Amino acid sequence: MSGKNLTIAIDGHSSTGKSTLAKGLAKHFGFIYVDTGAMYRAITLAALRKGLLSDPERFGKDASEVEQLLKETTISFYRDAHGANRTKLNGSDVEDEIRAMEVSSRVSYVSAVSAIRKALVDQQRRMSEGESVVMDGRDIGTVVFPNADLKIFMSASNEVRAQRRFEELTSKGKKVTFEEVLENLTERDRIDSSRADSPLVMAEDAVLLDNSSMSQAEQFELAKSWIEALVK
Repeated sequence: MSGKNLTIAIDGHSSTGKSTLAKGLAKHFGFIYVDTGAMYRAITLAALRKGLLSDPERFGKDASEVEQLLKETTISFYRDAHGANRTKLNGSDVEDEIRAMEVSSRVSYVSAVSAIRKALVDQQRRMSEGESVVMDGRDIGTVVFPNADLKIFMSASNEVRAQRRFEELTSKGKKVTFEEVLENLTERDRIDSSRADSPLVMAEDAVLLDNSSMSQAEQFELAKSWIEALVK
């Protein structure tokens, strides 16, 4: 497209399709894709396996505990035989496990811990060095890449987001109710938006993409046009 490396930051609420859009754009333009949400989910799974989240609201109070968790945790990505992006935790594929409700209900508590955010933000920045990158999360345009070439903030109504997530989980055989999913999304929004470190907010120079009534194809074409406008 251009001799210049581009950085595309996609932020927004849970279940607005951030990762789907980011993956599609990365594939279309040949950019590197980094799923920051998967990174926070992976560290949450690591904490669960160590028994550190029996009381999620107390997690992070013990600095040495968090330091040890980070020291013992390695997160990486790879593409499977079908070209799908998969997440590894300490060398093992955990892509399906990190999408479970057990992780979803605790990830916002883990991602609110400053030491964890700092460690993962540093890793995210290293992943993008010398590359054109599409990265999605909750603080990409405000913290990770405040000078991104394009910042997109994705949103949709609570009911639409919950229905999408409910259908995604049930299609994978997960036994959840719509009410459980809606409650989980609402609580994650509250925690993500009110945390002291890097809260979920729309950057002043971001463009809003409300996809409550848009198809995946429609939002992809819109975002693609925004990127194409950068290099004309």
